[in-house]
Amino acid sequence: MRQGSPEMVKTESFKLPPTELHHHADRPTMKPQSSTFLSCSSCRTCILQNTRIPRTRPPTRRTYVRPSIAPKPLIDIKHIRQNPGLYEQNCIDRNYQSQSKSSWKIIELFEQWQALQQSARGLRERSNEIQKRLRDPEISKQPLIIKAASLKGELNEFEQREAKLQEEMDDLAQDLPNLSSTYTPVGDVPEVVSHINDHPEPDSSSSDRVWRSHIHIGAELGLMDFAGAATSSGWGWYYLLNEGAMLEQALVQYALSVARKKGWKVVAPPSIVYSHIAAACGFQPRDQNGEQQVYALQQAEKDEAKPPLSLAGTAEIPLAAMKANQTLEDKDLPLKTVGVSRCYRAEAGARGVDTKGLYRVHEFTKVEMFAWTLPDNVSTEAFTTAGVPSSDVLFDEMLAIQTEILTALGLHCRVLEMPTTDLGASATRKRDIEAFFPSRREKDEGWGEVTSTSTCTDYQTRRLQTRVRLEKEGRRLDFPYTLNGTALAVPRVLAAILENNWNDNEMSVTIPEVLRPWMDGMEKIQRRK
Repeated sequence: MRQGSPEMVKTESFKLPPTELHHHADRPTMKPQSSTFLSCSSCRTCILQNTRIPRTRPPTRRTYVRPSIAPKPLIDIKHIRQNPGLYEQNCIDRNYQSQSKSSWKIIELFEQWQALQQSARGLRERSNEIQKRLRDPEISKQPLIIKAASLKGELNEFEQREAKLQEEMDDLAQDLPNLSSTYTPVGDVPEVVSHINDHPEPDSSSSDRVWRSHIHIGAELGLMDFAGAATSSGWGWYYLLNEGAMLEQALVQYALSVARKKGWKVVAPPSIVYSHIAAACGFQPRDQNGEQQVYALQQAEKDEAKPPLSLAGTAEIPLAAMKANQTLEDKDLPLKTVGVSRCYRAEAGARGVDTKGLYRVHEFTKVEMFAWTLPDNVSTEAFTTAGVPSSDVLFDEMLAIQTEILTALGLHCRVLEMPTTDLGASATRKRDIEAFFPSRREKDEGWGEVTSTSTCTDYQTRRLQTRVRLEKEGRRLDFPYTLNGTALAVPRVLAAILENNWNDNEMSVTIPEVLRPWMDGMEKIQRRK
């Protein structure tokens, strides 16, 4: 599972390199030695190798069978066997406790597999010898035929046991999260990187501005209907009405226009995917805490033998699957797509501030960027003239698009480098952008996530059998890296605009100028008379 980038370490487990040979020491952009040391999984493993790991329940197994049409995952199990401590510590850092011993279990299963291979080799040699003797016309063949049949039965049994062990190793390897980047803070505290736009109320104690939640504003201006949605669909669903519905479409069109100008190709992806495709992208039906992540579709009795289906939680899944079982040409990378889709999230959890109004809903519209790029470890072709990996350049481009959109919308935001416990299974690195929501001032000082950008190295392409042909390396095949980023998550941004642009005296909301072309030139949303 060569899920690492040049920042990833490839070492024997629990072996700490001498200080002068530390694998980050020659990086021009490295953090101070102590910071680098603490952010390195191999080094942390060395420190914590004697730490007792808490007992955990067994990992939740898949609830579906991988069909024959599914892409065959090609995980680098050798790298896992060579670095079990690295993968163990990575699981601990990410709070994947139930998978923390999987790398060691893989080694144990591999040793059993090797023993079977050795035994089977002896049987095959005896079988080959008998086949040679059967070609001798001067010897009695019946005893040899009986012996050959017996050996064939034994070999079949060995092969079945070998296949079972291989399947167990594959399943354990597939369930391991991607290795974390050295840029990623360890733990559960994000690092504030920068801010976008000025705070609308830097000194709340001296301000007399009246803030309203988007729920109150939506009711005043007739933009939303939660009661009707509760009757039609239940809690966590909503109707957007009048200018609210127009604002949704304006946000989508504006985000698409920004991405298209940067060379991103527009795609309208499906909203239903095979469950094994969602899992290959890092979205299991249930997360490591056993909570439901995605909606599984109940199929008719006549279709029960078909692969199970799920509603896509993000356009990232169908966009990634668009190139499954395909080989890309290196000259075509980076391949940049932007898709608009409805997204479906089970969003298990208790009700509270996060679950009121539009902030956390079961269905929403999102504009998603998804790209394939050259892997960082193939050659100098994967790097820019400044020596920066092309995946890092694309990561920064996604962040720049998000920043441009949020800046133009006038939202005050902060950019965060997310910690290990906040990374999804596929991400090696993630940056979130949080906007200021006046209604959330009692929680997280008003901050709420509106976008995220992730780089996933070859985690998804290995599981989806997406390859790239490297012309300058003898047409060698490798796995491209994938990146994804939210161009715009409509409900949260819509809510932030309503709350930040509310004028209590006029009972109106000022529409950001960049959205007005898609709002019939309307400048304000006002109460209907």
